[in-house]
Amino acid sequence: MLIIFNVIFIAFIGAIVVFIREYHRKKKAHIKQMETIDILHKKELLKTQMEIQVQTMKSIGREIHDNVGQKLTLSSLYLQQLTFENKAPQINDSIANINTIINESLDELRLLSKSLMDDTIDNNSISDLIENECRKANNLKKYRVRFKNNLEHIPELYKVKSILLRITQEFIQNSVKHANCKNIDISLYENEGKLHLKLQDDGKGFNIENLKTNGIGIKNMKKRTEMINGIFKLESNIKNGTELTVVIPI
Repeated sequence: MLIIFNVIFIAFIGAIVVFIREYHRKKKAHIKQMETIDILHKKELLKTQMEIQVQTMKSIGREIHDNVGQKLTLSSLYLQQLTFENKAPQINDSIANINTIINESLDELRLLSKSLMDDTIDNNSISDLIENECRKANNLKKYRVRFKNNLEHIPELYKVKSILLRITQEFIQNSVKHANCKNIDISLYENEGKLHLKLQDDGKGFNIENLKTNGIGIKNMKKRTEMINGIFKLESNIKNGTELTVVIPI
């Protein structure tokens, strides 16, 4: 009886251990499933937000061009007519000044409208977009930006191109503004089925630990990378420059 009791007791303990292990396994699987669902939800939410944002900007741009712009143009024409009909020199001078202000406002509105309706990201590859940023930076003749592109599979999604472009712009701005660099190297390449964007400067570098309280721009770049399920790797040392690598699945 004692042996039977011991066997039953051991079997009972074993059953409890198996139950606990199975419980933890199912719990981990459930947590992983919920994390996957959460990631998919965030990706769809990001896609929807960006689509809404793009459409909203285009709508505002069209409204500025078609409505506000036309009203200002009509006002300018009325003022020109008043100048033609009015024979008082002092009033004509005031009208001319108002007309000049309206025309300057029209020029600014046209530029704003064009920027809001801009399809540059949609109509260009990520390599062309980054190359254009490098060209604009090099035109300042204060530092040198070099770009190397070895991509074979070009990402077409708007959100991927937009985020990679914004990260590039942010890095260049930070390197010039804070690092006092002379050279910036940017490269696009593929490795193990993933896209790599590597940005490097020869500036004064910084202590990465300070990012816990500072570095809003870098935190924003990291957050953008996570939005497209990417990996954000930042390395920097005092007097040895900064290197940023963004890796995303293709």
